[in-house]
Order: sequence, then C-alpha cells, then structure tokens
Amino acid sequence: MIKLALQRGSLLPRVAPAAVTRGYSAECEPDAAHKIPDSTKKSGSEGEIVVEIPVKYDLHMLEQGPPQEATTTKEELMKIYKDMSVIRRAEIAADMLFKSQMIRGFCHLYDGQEAVCIGMERALNFDDSVITAYRDHGIYLGRGGTPLKLFSELMGKRTGCALGKGGSMHLYQRDHNFWGGWGIVGTSPPLGAGLAFAHKYLKKPNVVVAIYGDGAGNQGQLYEAVNLAGLWDLPLILLIENNHFGMGTAEWRASKKTTYYDRISYIPGIKADGMDVFAIREAFKLCKEHCLAGKGPIALEADTYRYHGHSMSDPGSTYRTRQEIQGIRQERDPIERVRKVILKEELATKEELKDIDRQIRAEVDDAAAKAREEEFPSEDELFSNIYKADSGLIAYGCDRKQTKVQMP
Repeated sequence: MIKLALQRGSLLPRVAPAAVTRGYSAECEPDAAHKIPDSTKKSGSEGEIVVEIPVKYDLHMLEQGPPQEATTTKEELMKIYKDMSVIRRAEIAADMLFKSQMIRGFCHLYDGQEAVCIGMERALNFDDSVITAYRDHGIYLGRGGTPLKLFSELMGKRTGCALGKGGSMHLYQRDHNFWGGWGIVGTSPPLGAGLAFAHKYLKKPNVVVAIYGDGAGNQGQLYEAVNLAGLWDLPLILLIENNHFGMGTAEWRASKKTTYYDRISYIPGIKADGMDVFAIREAFKLCKEHCLAGKGPIALEADTYRYHGHSMSDPGSTYRTRQEIQGIRQERDPIERVRKVILKEELATKEELKDIDRQIRAEVDDAAAKAREEEFPSEDELFSNIYKADSGLIAYGCDRKQTKVQMP
C-alpha cells in the first residue's frame, strides 16, 4: 500500500514531498490512478457490464462511501463516450474561434474535465438545479445545451443561449435548471444555497449542485453560505472541481489545507477521481440520496485536470511542464478510459469509434460555422433588461402578488 500522492505527484511540479502529501492522503493500490478500469459482463443480467473504480474514495463524516464498481450498459457507455467527445471537440473549436478573433473577451476551456460534468449528469435529472463558475462550456453541454447555441453565445449572436449578451462566462439554460456560469469567484455556493432554499421551500424532490474550483475554496462567502445550508439542512451538493491550479497558482501555494471535501467539520464529504466518469456518477448518487433524505448539504471534491491554461490568455505551460500535461493525457484521460472499456467489451470496433469521432467533429464544426453566420442582437435587444425609465422589474410581496416597479 502506498500513498496516492506518489502516483499523482506530477500534478504539482517543483513541490517539496511534504507539500505534495498534504494534497493527497488517500491510500490505494500502486498505480491505481493510472489504471484503466477492469470490466466484466454481469452474469444473469442481460446487457449489464460491471466497471471497476480503481481509485478509492476519501470520506469525511461518512461511515460508508460509494461502491468501488459501477454497473452500466452498452447504451450508457456509448452515450457517455459521445457526450464527452462532443465537449472535447467543442472546446477545440472554441480554441480556434478565439484565436481567429471570432470570440472576444474571456474564454475558459473545459477539456480534460469532461468526466466531472457527464458523471454528474448520469446521476441527476433536469429537475435538479446546477449553477457554476465561469468554466461552464462543458457543464452547459452536459445539461442538454446544443453546440449551435453555445457557439452563438460565445460569438455574441442573438441565437445564443443567453441571447448573445452573456458570452463564454455566462451560459444559461433555464428549462433544464442550469442557472448559469458566474464570473465572480466563489459566487456559486451562496447562489446555490439560495436555489436549495427555494427547492426546500417549494418541497421539490430535487437537489442543487453548486460548482466551484479549488481557487475559490478560501472565499469567505463560501463558508457563510455553507453555514446556512447546514443550519437549515438544505439539499445542496458542493462540487469542487479541483484541477490543482487557481489560475497559475498551485493549490499548495494558496491553501494551508489542500483538500476541500473535509474542510467543514459539520458537513460530510467525499473525494473522488474526477477523471473517472463512473467514480463521479457513483459519488453523485450517494450525495443525492444524502440530500433527499433530509440530511442537509454534502461536499464532493473531484480530483481532475484541465489541459488548457486557466483561460485563452494563459498558455498553461509556465507553471507546469508540457510533459506533465501530456502525461496526464496518456495515463488518466477520461474519454480514453471509456473508449478502452468499450473496446474490451467488444461493444464497438476501433473503426466504429473513429466513425463516431468523425461524425461528432463534423457536427460540431458545422454548428460553429452556422453560428458565425448568425446575426448580432439588435439595439433594442442589446439594451433590454437595463434600467431606463421603466425598469420592467417584477417583484413579489409577502402576499405573493406581483408588483411592477417603475423608475421615476
């Protein structure tokens, strides 16, 4: 038995061994983090496949964690593969659009972290609410968004998911309860707590997922929100996408404590392999059951990695080496993990998977091309929802009757 830190030390370059160990305390079998999950056909169950989850979960205030294996089917495996591949290809296209100056402003790419949002969606439904920070492209697509609306929004077109006025950091899909990406670090937990309060107040049998990164883990508003969520037993899942760098600062440089699932003494937590879609799926199942049982909020830390820099203005290679990034791609890539299970179980051939890849590339590139031709918002649309004489604001009084507020 060895410390997981020893397999994942490459995530934190030029770090003293003690500092690395602080970040990774889970024990597992040697090379578990790099191991392609084993899989077997489940005897007696038509079409079911059991996939191993090789990296053990870390637990806080929980007697039992998620299982170390997951049951799936050919249909689910193929959907997971396609959904993650669409996100990967969309981010490659967004990279090219930004470099050709078709996307302006900030642009934070999600490639490498696909298992987090897709694993989450395999345990949720669209009646559950999700709110996140500004690295939101993959989460929007996972919530059922389309590449056409994504690219339209990235380029400020009126056919975008936020009518071209949100851009990369503020994607939105209300009909699937995706309450947006938010540009201020650390805002998703307090806003998510508000959504969770609404769910409980309205007696909805659903949960809220508030997503933030390791760089937001020291924000004061996070702890204020979690205190209220714990006090009122709100159905809130705090998802920490720990990609180990807040912008270009390694977690151990910014945080005395480099784990996030166990930071709050009165809220349970789980740490899972964020590069393993089934590890995330099983962890989310447990988290959702916990919240719906009325036990209050729970934290889930996903140990993941982004391939691009913090944003498109960051090459991502000044605080980590290219060899490190390539090593993670080769050893822990979430799409490659699923691909190898599909091939091992003979659910598709290499050529069939290549055909799927080509089809996805064509569909994503076609959506990007169509978005380039869409129109920008008109002046009326561009300046709507901004106070100008009549604010158009609709407020509710304590009697739940509408009151229209007008500016003088």
